[in-house]
Parts: sequence; structure tokens; C-alpha cells
Amino acid sequence: MSQRNNPELRKEWERRIALFKASGLTQSKWCEINEISIHQLKYWLYKADNFYSTQDSNSKWIPVTLEESEQQNETLHINVGSASIVVKPGFNPTLLAEVVKALKSVC
Repeated sequence: MSQRNNPELRKEWERRIALFKASGLTQSKWCEINEISIHQLKYWLYKADNFYSTQDSNSKWIPVTLEESEQQNETLHINVGSASIVVKPGFNPTLLAEVVKALKSVC
């Protein structure tokens, strides 16, 4: 089985992408900290964006407001319309990615 069609590898990269996006770090800094090639990250980000854009061509952009935090260990509050998501340190990135995907389908 090629790496591209490996569901475990895709799942692992979905987890990594969720962690990267939640980190607030630049691609290069996140890759440096996690000892991952920036080229791999860019490839999988492209692949994920391409996958989701072909899955739902009627996607709509929604405004998200982030409040700056003085401490890195505080919770993150995400409000999307009337939905509110609280992300605490140690969150499950796969679950967050699935929640965001579900919200995209209804918003």
C-alpha cells in the first residue's frame, strides 16, 4: 500500500495538522520543534485543503474572533455564530478537527 493511500498515515497527519493549527506557531517553528520536515507539513496541508475543498464546494467562510491571551496555558474560546467551543490544554486535536468539520457543514 502506498503512503498516500494509507489511512493510518492520513489520520496521523490530520492529528499533526490540528496540532499545528492550534499551536499558533509559524510552519517553520512548529516543524523545528516537532522535528518534522517543513516540506512534509506543506504537502499534507495542501492535501488536506484540497480534500476538504473537493468534499464541500459550497463551503462558506465564517468570521472567527480570537482574543489575545497573556498566558499560553489558558483555555481557548472559539465562537462560531451561536456555537461556542472551549479548547483546554491537553485537548484532543482529532476531536477538535472533527468538531470544526461538523460546524463547517452546518454554517
